[in-house]
Amino acid sequence: MLKQSLFVCTFAQRILFRNYVTKPVRVRFAPSPTGYLHLGGLRTALYNYLFALSNNGKMILRIEDTDQSRKVDGALEALVEDLEWAGIKCDEGPLQGGTYGPYIQSERCSIYQEMVDKLIENGSAYRCFCSDKRMDLLRREALRSQQIPKYDNKCRKLTQEDINDKINNGQSYCIRFKLSSDCSTFEDLVYGSIAYDVTLTEGDPVIMKSDGYPTYHLANVVDDHLMRISHVLRGVEWQISTTKHILLYKAFQWEPPQFGHLPLIMNADGSKLSKRQGDIRVQEFRKKGMFPSALINYISFAGGGFNRVIGDGIISYTLPELVDQFNIDRVNAHSSKLNSDILTECNRLELIEQVKNPKTLDALIKDVQNLVNVQYRGKNIQASKEHVETVLKWSAGRLIHVRDLISPSYAFLWVLPNEDIQIDDSFKKAISLLCAELSYLENDAFERTKLKTFLKVFSNENDIKFNAFMKYLRKILSGLDEGPGISEMMEILQKNTTIERLKFAVK
Repeated sequence: MLKQSLFVCTFAQRILFRNYVTKPVRVRFAPSPTGYLHLGGLRTALYNYLFALSNNGKMILRIEDTDQSRKVDGALEALVEDLEWAGIKCDEGPLQGGTYGPYIQSERCSIYQEMVDKLIENGSAYRCFCSDKRMDLLRREALRSQQIPKYDNKCRKLTQEDINDKINNGQSYCIRFKLSSDCSTFEDLVYGSIAYDVTLTEGDPVIMKSDGYPTYHLANVVDDHLMRISHVLRGVEWQISTTKHILLYKAFQWEPPQFGHLPLIMNADGSKLSKRQGDIRVQEFRKKGMFPSALINYISFAGGGFNRVIGDGIISYTLPELVDQFNIDRVNAHSSKLNSDILTECNRLELIEQVKNPKTLDALIKDVQNLVNVQYRGKNIQASKEHVETVLKWSAGRLIHVRDLISPSYAFLWVLPNEDIQIDDSFKKAISLLCAELSYLENDAFERTKLKTFLKVFSNENDIKFNAFMKYLRKILSGLDEGPGISEMMEILQKNTTIERLKFAVK
């Protein structure tokens, strides 16, 4: 029945019927502080932000915390921090303030009460005294008879005398909105023309709970109107409620905003993303050392919306470049799967770009120095600006995360060998000779393949056992028994650092 009542037009029809509002563009990201920002929420915030910037509009952050039982302490602060880390800047919100505040719904309860009173006065809403026990019985009976569980609108029929008696007797009540079978079409910016009769699956919905807090349906309609929101871009799971929201706008005699519903983001295996998945939290990606732009580019591949040329491959774009590319008409009307390979490639490309740029390179060097100082606290380390820069230029294009540089296999980059390395006299002369010959090599000769050939030739010409000599070189250069090959290690350390460590050992 639900599928039969829902009509979605084609992409071509969607463009034909497009009717952008000429008033100033104002969009909002309205999360609940019930947990941490995850990829789905970040995608919604990003698309709102890109839409606002591409239309010279404003981005508003609104916190929908009317369900106080699910509120998590510290979630608001963490959410704002994640948005700022991702580069998404709001023009108005709880921290920035603005003309249409407060921007936290629990601070707007008097506004909602005033609006509910208006709906009761004009006959669009009514008090409902049905108990939780009765609602549970209705649900069980519907399921038993294989019908859709929904409220039977019993309290619609109460007279004013009945209502006064119940109130005088101290009975608690909620406020419900009167639904109608008005199945007028609304134009979805992504899915096209949508027509749905909400009364087929729902009874009159609660818009004000008995505790005085509004439900999502009332609060978001009231706030979107009072905050002058022109376009609502939100997840497709809310599309089925949009007809209900439009009925509320009509009851208030307000003009609704334009709606656009974003497709679902799926896991690689086709399952739906869940807030309970710890690995889709933005904070987890931050802990892993992902760059903000890499994560932004990653989710921009999930859902379309960009003027990308098929066949270009994975390209990492800056936020201003994504703004220029963004086009709401190109957002997909079907779900998209996440591909973790795209994320790792985006992060690798971003590392290359940050190393190329002198401004970001300086910040990157400081980040690596901090990581090294923390990881190898108390040890004799080498982490000068010049050395870190050399390592970063070598690693750009090879590694995915900056944090990879402090993994055990790369400890030799930072930790200097112990001073008590014992070297046979027979090898001391060879090492001194090696230092001399290495000093004559050009810098471009410090490449693993060339160095491997060079070391073999050097060992043969000086009658040195190659394997034994490599073991000594490993201890001298890294102080480790395991790790990359000697030629690779020398390539990473580069010429000056390699010679310095060899001379230090001989002394």
